Amino acid sequence: MAKLLLNTLKGKPSDRVPFWFMRQAGRYLPEYREVRATAPSFMDFCYNPDKATEVTLQPIRRYGMDGAILFADILVVPDGLGQKVWFEKGFGPKLTPVNDEKSFSRLSLGGFHNQVGNVYETLRRLKVELPSEVTLLGFAGAPWTVATYMIQGAGSKDHAAARQMGYGNPELFGKLLDMLVDATAEYLIAQIDAGADAVQIFDSWSAAIPEPMFEAWVIEPTRAIVDKIRAKHAETPIIGFPRLAGAMLPTFVDQTCVSAVSLDTGVPLAWARENVQNKVCVQGNMDPHLVVSGGKAMTDEALRILETLKHGSHIFNLGHGFVPETPPEHVALLAETIKTFRR
Repeated sequence: MAKLLLNTLKGKPSDRVPFWFMRQAGRYLPEYREVRATAPSFMDFCYNPDKATEVTLQPIRRYGMDGAILFADILVVPDGLGQKVWFEKGFGPKLTPVNDEKSFSRLSLGGFHNQVGNVYETLRRLKVELPSEVTLLGFAGAPWTVATYMIQGAGSKDHAAARQMGYGNPELFGKLLDMLVDATAEYLIAQIDAGADAVQIFDSWSAAIPEPMFEAWVIEPTRAIVDKIRAKHAETPIIGFPRLAGAMLPTFVDQTCVSAVSLDTGVPLAWARENVQNKVCVQGNMDPHLVVSGGKAMTDEALRILETLKHGSHIFNLGHGFVPETPPEHVALLAETIKTFRR
C-alpha cells in the first residue's frame, strides 16, 4: 500500500493531506502513562524496545496518522557520546556539563552505537509492526539545540552558557559542534538502515542567536548532516525544524537542502506559501494549545491551514508538540477533520 506521507515528502501530489503530530506518543494518552509507569527512568524507557515500540504504535491505533515517529529523546546522542544524562521529576533533563577541555575530552564516538543500539532495535520492530501505509519517521536533535543542553547541564530559557561558549571559546564550541555533526549523522544513517523511511532534525532553540551565528551554528551543521546522510541514503527525505527561525526560514531551506521544513505556530501561512512552500514541502503548524481547547476554534484553524497551503506540498502537523493536558477526544476530532478535507 502506498505511503501517503512519504510520497508527499518526495513531491508527489495527492488529494488528501497527510498528517502526524509532534509528541503524538506522549503523556496526554492514558495508555502511554500506563507503560511509562513501568519504566524505572525516562532513559530506561527510551532504551527499552518493547516499551518504545508500544508507545510509538499507540497513537497510530487510536487515530490512524500517516506517520509514526520513533519514541526516543534528543538527549540520546550526548548519552551515546559518554555524557551522563538523567531526568529529574518536576525538573526535566540533567547532564554533567561539558564546559571545558577536560569535560569535552571525556566524550567519544567510540562506543556510541553500542550505547544507543536499542533505539535501532525499536525501529526494526516498528518496521514490521506498523501498517504498511504508515511512514516510519526517525529523528534527532540538531547540534546547536543538543549543545545547549550539554553545555548548560540542563534546559535553559536563554541558552546563555552555550552562547557564551560560542562567543568566548569558539575553538572548543566548534569542536563540540563538529562532534555532534558526526554523531548525529551516524545516528540518523543507522536509523534509516534500521527501517526509518524519513528523518526529522529538531532545532528547537534556533531562535536564540543572531543572524551570523544562525548561519554558523544552525545552517552549517544541519547542511553537513544532510550531506552525510545523502552520501549513504540519497533518496531518504530529511525534514528540518528550525523552530522560531522566522525570516531565516527561506535561507535555511536554500542552504541546508532539506526535503521539507516544519513551520512553528508563529509563521504566517500566506508568507510561508509564497516564500517557503514554493521551494519545499512544508509541515505544520497548528498551535498545540488549540487542541487543548478543541471545538470549533480548533477545527476552524485546521481548515484555515489546510485551505491556505492546499495548492502546494503540505503535511499537517502542529507548530510544536502536544502538551500533557491535551484531551484525547480533541485529537480524534482534529484527525477526522484532516482526513475528510480534500484539496
